[in-house]
Amino acid sequence: MAVDKDRVEGAATNLGGKVKEGVGKLTGDEKLKSEGVADQVKGKAQNAVGGAKDALKGK
Repeated sequence: MAVDKDRVEGAATNLGGKVKEGVGKLTGDEKLKSEGVADQVKGKAQNAVGGAKDALKGK
């Protein structure tokens, strides 16, 4: 079973966003924290696109 590129990239973006958010919280950097939250939303959306593609493929 092939893994959809969108799902992999979405998961990576989501994970990176969690790291950014955590570092932002630790350092008090609100901009970095906000970027991390935005990356998580972007990653979740990209993962959903990959899931939709998989559904259309009949997986």
